[in-house]
Amino acid sequence: MKFYKKTITVSQDDLDDLNHVNNVRYLQWVQDISKEHWVSSAPKEMRENIMWVVTTHFLEYKSAALLHDVLDIKTFIKKSEGARSIRIVEMHNAKNKKLVVSAKTEWCLLNAKSLRPIRISDEIKKVFLDESPKL
Repeated sequence: MKFYKKTITVSQDDLDDLNHVNNVRYLQWVQDISKEHWVSSAPKEMRENIMWVVTTHFLEYKSAALLHDVLDIKTFIKKSEGARSIRIVEMHNAKNKKLVVSAKTEWCLLNAKSLRPIRISDEIKKVFLDESPKL
């Protein structure tokens, strides 16, 4: 499997009334890194003909992130079958390595023109495969 990683720093705009990162912001980061992984991995022609839509999000909050915390975020595809794909996203505090949020999302592959579900081909699966993941 191929991992995609990025690092972000928590800003004032990310916080809720308790001065923790807002739950909605975590969900936005899950969607952002998922899209970035797809865009950075798939060829342009493939991206023009197919698209992903989310069907479920499951987020588990393990610890709070605060202003100026640096978060290491990584994502990968756990499983693909039929038209559906399971994506994992993990966010860790870069300083103490504690897991902050774990997310499991299910995505459905659509034909970009008809917007109807299509089977995930081996060619598409290969976009997310990597012989030697870099962690």
